[in-house]
Amino acid sequence: MSDLQDISNHIHDRLSSLQRMLDLSIIELPPNKIKKLGQELFSLERLLEEFEKCVGQQKEQLKSLKELDESIQKDLKDAQHMKDNIPPHMPRKKGSVSEKEPVTKQNEAADVQPPQAENVKKTNKVIVREMESITMQEYDSIPQYMKGRVSYDQLNTAVHSINTTVAAKYKILRQPVKALNNHARKLHQRFKDQDTKDTKGQHFIVEDDIREFTHMKVDKRFQGILNMLRHCQRLRELRGGGLTRYILL
Repeated sequence: MSDLQDISNHIHDRLSSLQRMLDLSIIELPPNKIKKLGQELFSLERLLEEFEKCVGQQKEQLKSLKELDESIQKDLKDAQHMKDNIPPHMPRKKGSVSEKEPVTKQNEAADVQPPQAENVKKTNKVIVREMESITMQEYDSIPQYMKGRVSYDQLNTAVHSINTTVAAKYKILRQPVKALNNHARKLHQRFKDQDTKDTKGQHFIVEDDIREFTHMKVDKRFQGILNMLRHCQRLRELRGGGLTRYILL
């Protein structure tokens, strides 16, 4: 911008010099020269006006660019903040969990012995049902008396725990019995005993599974969370044989 100002000052100086020359030599120059000199002065003056007009436009553009840069920097800062603070249970597309998903609780049930070579014929990927996270709209639709003090994040933490439990349970069920340790074999048999004709083809868990594979407390508050999940059509109850089975929908 200082360079433009220098050019502008230079043109002004030239105009002043020409004007002084005209004043000093007007009595000695012939009329045609005087006329030509006046035309040159007029042209130079118009050029200066155009130049100043362009400078003004450039100033406005520079101002707009600075405002745009500030806006972009603010947007980038906001985007980075959102990226760094993504809720751990943000609703996502309905998907599946592989049986290879690790279990969060350090439990010997997950210590499965590697299968013998004769059992490793194919590495077919087994798909396990997963409960979809609760959206904010669904959370808002839950009656207040049902929600109590359970927050949106706490509800989705429970969803994550249930998904972890389902993945761990069906990982054990799909392992060859010979490849399991003693504790895992007992769990395998328990899972089989809990299965009924009504649960065939369904993925379900019971309260003991939650205790086995997660650190979540199975208490009155947890029962309230299950009620909210039923309200949001994430699971249903199936009672029988002294057990309450929670089937994923």
